[in-house]
Amino acid sequence: MRRRLLWCALAALLVAVAGLVAGRAVAPGRVVEVLLGGGDALERHVVLNLRLPRTLVALAAGACLGLAGLVLQAALRNPLAGPEVTGVAPGAVLGAVAATGLGIAGWESPAGVVAAACAGGFAGAGLLWILAGRERGDPLRTAVHGVLVSAVLAGLTAMVLLVAPGELGSVVQWLVGSTEGRVWEHGVLLWPWALGWALAAWALAAPLTLLRCGEEQAAALGLRTGRARAAALVCAVALTAGAVSAVGALGFVGLLVPHLALAVYGADLRVTLPGAALLGATVVGGADAASQVVSRLLADALGSDRLSVPTGAVTTGVGAVLLLVVARRAVARQGTGSE
Repeated sequence: MRRRLLWCALAALLVAVAGLVAGRAVAPGRVVEVLLGGGDALERHVVLNLRLPRTLVALAAGACLGLAGLVLQAALRNPLAGPEVTGVAPGAVLGAVAATGLGIAGWESPAGVVAAACAGGFAGAGLLWILAGRERGDPLRTAVHGVLVSAVLAGLTAMVLLVAPGELGSVVQWLVGSTEGRVWEHGVLLWPWALGWALAAWALAAPLTLLRCGEEQAAALGLRTGRARAAALVCAVALTAGAVSAVGALGFVGLLVPHLALAVYGADLRVTLPGAALLGATVVGGADAASQVVSRLLADALGSDRLSVPTGAVTTGVGAVLLLVVARRAVARQGTGSE
């Protein structure tokens, strides 16, 4: 398992390097020269003040979403749970958009946006908890309720445009998810937040492993399931809010990365939680690099320097395809089993 973690850490490092060399303004060879201390002032500014913080923010946001998704799926015992479909991410987006779009005094700062995103995330999770009621143990019904809650919160976010139509561009960026324009201020705020809540998630590894085995079994072993689940939900909301406040809603990362982590690292969450963080960082970092490459190719083909493909568009497109593949395989397995 340690070897797998090392390989995943190496993959995250490679996609970070890809993110540094994938842009349009500075050639890959010049990027290496800048990292070695050379290059002119413009190249150093582009690499060190634009590309590097953007890449680090993408890695931290991916780690947060991967961890949040795994914590949610373990705490709720629901493989369909994820920040995107449980109301957590849409609620965080609503909070962030309201803080920036409405210009609420004291909330426009990066720290204020994080606090607003946390408040929105908790509101979304609480609404799902109330709506699901006694059917929380049914994964399918919980997923349906989560979709309904997410739709309501997305509608409320759209209503912000009626009040602040001039913020359309930034609101769309929050909804789709983008690492464009992320600078050191975002990284300095996100990385300590991500590391602190990642340690909190890892500290919950043993209770979460017991919760995945079933509430009755966990209670029989002495676990206070209510407190453990509440702590897990707080951790998942905080991780999601940190990521959303920095890059917006990146589709399917928190839903699919936990499944990949469980397949690679197994059911022991003491290993799988760090694995999910590394896989999430690798996925979002790779999507960030891919978005820059696609943007450069489209700009060259269409002759427009303003064209930019957001990172969230890449994660959503790839995630939708992977979700269809997983769903078809699950249906095929059920058909084989029934025969």
